[in-house]
Amino acid sequence: MRFLVLLVAIATLVPAAQADPAVASKPLAQIALYPQREASAQAVALNESRIAAEIAARIVEIPVEVGQTLARGAVVARLDCRDQALSRERAKAALDAARSRLKLSRQQIARARELLARGFISKDALDARASEVEVLRADAAQARAQLATAERAIEKCTLRAPFPAIVRQRLGQVGELAAPGTPLVALADAGRIEVAAQLQPHDAGSLRTAREIRFLGDGGARPLKLLRISPAMDPQARTVEARLAFAAEAAAPGAAGRVVWRDGTPHLPPEMVVRRNGQLGVFLDAAGVARFHPLPQAQEGRPAPVGLPADARIVVQGQLTLQDGQRLR
Repeated sequence: MRFLVLLVAIATLVPAAQADPAVASKPLAQIALYPQREASAQAVALNESRIAAEIAARIVEIPVEVGQTLARGAVVARLDCRDQALSRERAKAALDAARSRLKLSRQQIARARELLARGFISKDALDARASEVEVLRADAAQARAQLATAERAIEKCTLRAPFPAIVRQRLGQVGELAAPGTPLVALADAGRIEVAAQLQPHDAGSLRTAREIRFLGDGGARPLKLLRISPAMDPQARTVEARLAFAAEAAAPGAAGRVVWRDGTPHLPPEMVVRRNGQLGVFLDAAGVARFHPLPQAQEGRPAPVGLPADARIVVQGQLTLQDGQRLR
């Protein structure tokens, strides 16, 4: 009797096991996730300059204060320029004298040509006059260069901001003697500010394809646009550096925060990923047939990136018992 019951049970179960499994599937576009990623970042000025004296002179004035915002060309320091002014006067006088001698020499050579035509002087005498003109012309050119040098030195008495800037430090003091190369003011470029973010190497690709990138820090969220990702890796932190630009108002130089973005590659929820033959992947509904699609970058318990078209139908229910090639209903 027990044997007959067992045969009936087996006959009942075999058709059920051989029946096509019932599953549910949806297009990738309906279930795709776009995970949020982030990286530590800091706003940095492209220029952090220490404006230094180029001549030896006493500091007369430093008309800027720490934290002050300056326009390009604003005066940041003035030096005592009396010695340079005297040098310019000497150069002017030397140039005037050279021009007078050159003028006289030109008059003399013109007279010498007339005398040569009348036979009163020799050709050698005329050549000597011509040589003297060339020497005096060179003297005048040298005097002009000395005057230009003196005027350039006077320009160096006034130090100006080379870019729109924020004053970081006052390094010099009024009354001190500044030598060439002595830094007087430290400036940060207020017009060219970028965001430096430290990325894990596997996040670099997702940042390149991100739909939206933001800087979260002091002052709230600010939109960013990617400029470049360095191909070099930091040997200690094992990260790569990305540089981004503010799409609107920039944060202050030195502001710390995070770069946040949405991965542009579609991902599948971890519960839809199964393992078959040692590989992680998902099942596709291919015209009523189950097809296993491996996902090489998938990890257990994490959303898996998938490179499938948006209309690919993903099995979302019943995938745990499926095998590749099974008919579906």
